Amino acid sequence: MDWDVELDCLGLLCPLPVLRARKRLIGMAAGQILRVLASDKMAAIDLPHFSAEAGHDYLGASEVDGGSAYLIRRG
Repeated sequence: MDWDVELDCLGLLCPLPVLRARKRLIGMAAGQILRVLASDKMAAIDLPHFSAEAGHDYLGASEVDGGSAYLIRRG
């Protein structure tokens, strides 16, 4: 799947990946996709929860070197 914006949060601990994703999503248009790279294991819980609470669509995760990539479609 393609994405519009990538946010590198590798090496950052909770709650920074979610806070940075929220800030980046604010500047994006509805329907655009944000790819968040994160190595903190809590991101697997925090990003889907944040997406649901904020009205965004969590599209899933995949493994990448050094962590995981999470896709979020801006609501």
